[in-house]
Amino acid sequence: MSGRLTVKEWADDERPREKMMAVGAVAMSCAELLAIIMRSGDGNENVVDLARRVLADYGNDLNRLAHASPNELMSRYSGIGVAKATAIVSAMELSRRRIGSINSVVDEPLVIRSSRDAYGLLFSFLGDLDHEEFWALFLARSNRVIASERVASGGIDATYVDLRLLLKMALEHKAVSIIVAHNHPSGNLIPSISDRELTNKIKKSSDLMDIRLFDHIIIASGGGYYSFLDEGLL
Repeated sequence: MSGRLTVKEWADDERPREKMMAVGAVAMSCAELLAIIMRSGDGNENVVDLARRVLADYGNDLNRLAHASPNELMSRYSGIGVAKATAIVSAMELSRRRIGSINSVVDEPLVIRSSRDAYGLLFSFLGDLDHEEFWALFLARSNRVIASERVASGGIDATYVDLRLLLKMALEHKAVSIIVAHNHPSGNLIPSISDRELTNKIKKSSDLMDIRLFDHIIIASGGGYYSFLDEGLL
């Protein structure tokens, strides 16, 4: 018989759900929050110990855990089946979408004043992906964000972008300027020759439509960005 106590045998103030009700989510550790999502451990360890082990295996980095698929979690941990794996991935995805929500709780318009502002919004869409995607922010006057849309999705190393589709989206949103962005799953922030060529093509095409290319941002997996505007390339 295992000498470990189950969560039910812990004192009330040590149980994750009871602790949250008593002191709130902010006071909870990541392991305790993950334990609530998973709900139970297995015959060898309680749910909090399992949660701690999962986090440790991912370097205690939630960005790394956010890359994990249900199948990966199920294959790595005997105590994680379909229910736990899908719950964890769902929680990570909800967190990503919350950060990326354009509409604020007070319905104030989102205005892009710098590459840092654009990166803060776009990272939620692109920062955790293991494949390349190409997104665009469509801006009204004063750089107010009208919409954000995924323009293309590709493989690990490259994404094909249809310029006609991008400009059609801009016209439909009545945008006066656009910010485009794509991610580098490798984490490398140096723009490739094709990145530079694509930026020039977008600029020339959008200029013809009297739409300004405000910036092209490359986002590295896990964090960090490169701005063509900041580097004087636009």
